[in-house]
Amino acid sequence: MPKEYRTIQEVAGPLMMVQGVSGVAYDELGEIELKNGEVRRCKVLEIDGGNALVQLFESATGLNLESSKVRFLGRSMELGVSEDMLGRVFDGIGRPIDGGPEILPDERKDINGLAMNPAAREYPAEFIQTGVSAIDGLNTLVRGQKLPIFSASGLPHAQLAAQIARQAKVVGTEEPFAVVFAAMGITFDESNYFIQSFRETGAIDRAVLFINLANDPAVERISTPRMALTAAEYLAFEKGMHVLVLMTDITNYADALREISAARKEVPGRRGYPGYMYTDLASLYERAGRQKGKKGSITMIPILSMPEDDKTHPIPDLTGYITEGQIILSRELYRKGIEPPIDVLPSLSRLKDKGIGKGKTREDHADTMNQLFAAYSRGKDAKELAVILGDAALTEIEKQYARFAEAFEQEYVNQGYRTNRSIEETLETGWRLLHILPRTELKRIKDVYLDQYYNQD
Repeated sequence: MPKEYRTIQEVAGPLMMVQGVSGVAYDELGEIELKNGEVRRCKVLEIDGGNALVQLFESATGLNLESSKVRFLGRSMELGVSEDMLGRVFDGIGRPIDGGPEILPDERKDINGLAMNPAAREYPAEFIQTGVSAIDGLNTLVRGQKLPIFSASGLPHAQLAAQIARQAKVVGTEEPFAVVFAAMGITFDESNYFIQSFRETGAIDRAVLFINLANDPAVERISTPRMALTAAEYLAFEKGMHVLVLMTDITNYADALREISAARKEVPGRRGYPGYMYTDLASLYERAGRQKGKKGSITMIPILSMPEDDKTHPIPDLTGYITEGQIILSRELYRKGIEPPIDVLPSLSRLKDKGIGKGKTREDHADTMNQLFAAYSRGKDAKELAVILGDAALTEIEKQYARFAEAFEQEYVNQGYRTNRSIEETLETGWRLLHILPRTELKRIKDVYLDQYYNQD
């Protein structure tokens, strides 16, 4: 029976000081029992001799220092895992909130996980089809990759996340594919949107959802992505599934980290965020990947809304260092009505070359991808020139490039949130758009592919 302490000295926001403790360890889970018998959870943040600084998971309202007692459980926070989690919705600390029964766990796992040995990692090399042309065709997602979406306030990252979750699959295999979804600090409406979207399409049958709402405690927000990744590791490395982990919104997570750091009176770093935020984010992102000798894998798409649309803000900045590229949503394209408003030029998937080509997508994929990038970039320049000098100042070929850029946005990028394009459809759409330009301009595509796929009308 855990020893009980009635030595709570003070409570400040989400933090509580307990004196005279012994045998208590960092990150250990505890329970606070109130006078009325209500039990709230907490965990140890710091040990200084016989003093324990404890972080509350629920609010401190109604907590009486004299009549409340604390007991430490001798273990860190755990999640009970089982394949029965598929199709279920949990709160940020792993309790079912869909009206279904409690999960009967096969085992209990520490939510902090274990770092993956770099020597045991398998290099990501298999194409994942999201059904979104701007990703599949130009910034390809590879199994085991970490590819964040950089969004901004008011942009439709929720719709894009739900679309990817519904449509993603590993092409050419019938191996089991699961989605683990972690939502941090979102509104009830957003939460409802995701749950309904998953249910409508039947995607919920292969999904596990962890939902932390905006009015839930900030402390719970810290555990939500770790709960989700623990579930993902179990499904991937013990049950052999390909798991796609979607996490939204990393900005809310980082803000919760800052709030708790400020409550602990730690020395702030850039913009008030704790100096260890890089390490903390890395401890999440680096849990994705493939392991040698194991069939399963974890592919991760973290979503973050950049404060003030600023790519140099610490959250996107640090995320960019740790992950393998980024998909950037554009406010300009959003205003034009492009759905999804993916800005393909500053977007980047550092592993795209590993997941495309013969036997993975199609042999012409790399050449057409490079040509589409180049043509769109030149077309955008031509359109900007026309705005300043007028159409009359453009040469005939510049006008063709400007026409291409407009058609590219409207037909290739603007596919809507309900269209699921196969990689073949995406490649054919690209070839159809390249017909706007004369063959002599397609210098990045080998003649053998031009002969096969480019038919001059």
